[in-house]
Amino acid sequence: MKVRAHVFVSGRVQGVFFRSETRHEATRRNVAGWVQNTSDGKVEAVFEGEKEDVKKMVLFCQRGPPNAKVTEIHVQWEDYTGKFRDFKIRYRYGRW
Repeated sequence: MKVRAHVFVSGRVQGVFFRSETRHEATRRNVAGWVQNTSDGKVEAVFEGEKEDVKKMVLFCQRGPPNAKVTEIHVQWEDYTGKFRDFKIRYRYGRW
């Protein structure tokens, strides 16, 4: 069963390789979607794929990479769209 999760992660999540590690994990699990920094210091991601793989991505976001300190995560389960072919980092709100 394919699912979609829209995730917002708070804490020390920018400047700690959160996006690149999320892309690595998603690619490894064959999960499509995107991840980006937000202007208010959070990380936002959309994951689409098999239910168990997407759940594992949500679990990854609860802890993040080694230098992250996740304080809160908000997950919105949405209808699967199938519009993504791979997993990308979006740079829309980044500091660069």
